[in-house]
Amino acid sequence: MSQKVLITGANGQLGKELVELFNNEGFEVYRFGRDEMDITNQSQVKEIIHRVQPDIVIHSAAHTKVDLAESEPEKAFAINAYGTRNVAVAAEQIKAKLVYVSTDYVFDGTGTEPYDEFSPTSPLGVYGKSKLAGEQFVRDLHSQFFIVRTSWVYGKHGANFVKTMLKLGSEKKELSVVADQVGCPTYTLDLATTILELVSTEKYGVYHVSNSGQCSWYEFAKAIFDEAGIEVQVNPCTTEEFPRPAERPAYSVFKHQSLAINNITIPRQWRDGLVHFLKGVN
Repeated sequence: MSQKVLITGANGQLGKELVELFNNEGFEVYRFGRDEMDITNQSQVKEIIHRVQPDIVIHSAAHTKVDLAESEPEKAFAINAYGTRNVAVAAEQIKAKLVYVSTDYVFDGTGTEPYDEFSPTSPLGVYGKSKLAGEQFVRDLHSQFFIVRTSWVYGKHGANFVKTMLKLGSEKKELSVVADQVGCPTYTLDLATTILELVSTEKYGVYHVSNSGQCSWYEFAKAIFDEAGIEVQVNPCTTEEFPRPAERPAYSVFKHQSLAINNITIPRQWRDGLVHFLKGVN
């Protein structure tokens, strides 16, 4: 009998990728977007999860608008912290494995060496703080969990940096892109594939999942145009030149220590993931 997987945030960039992948792998997929399940409504979350009785719950629903979170902190915490609590409690009651998708924003970005899963957290803004609170609820309230931190996510669904650059590249001859923020791009297909591999195990814990290697947003933009064959003059600029409401970590490169120790496949180099994505786009 095929395993049941319940996916929250199923209409999001990662959620759609997860739905497709788990469907293709023969799972019985139950998909819930915001309209089908309000994760801030504890009784609704409990009713749905108890009715479906999934073997696995993948919780990818989140308040992800980083700048907007600064002006609506209560909403961000209601969704990212207490919404996650509601999912964790219901999943624990039926003994389902739980995947919680978290973020590199749990770090302050003052480091100079890649962050491993045991590096001290210190989020800068409301978004990071609310996602870290969600992690804490998962740790406190669930016994079979995978906390999957990821970063700089892009893919075929939804809006993202790669699609924005491709659009701008078709419209402009010159662009300025931030060069003093360094991190790890993550292709949704590779992220979803790692989650699929994780849930087939009982190797619970915290995982950093991104594509391998690192780059700045400036280097990422240049690679996008190089690989897409678009000629654009890309100029490096500083974060200060483009002020935003929410502070971003200047350095959020991941070390994939937990994946390595637990013999889980480490995702390919970020540029290889980008090439695969662009082949599907063009």
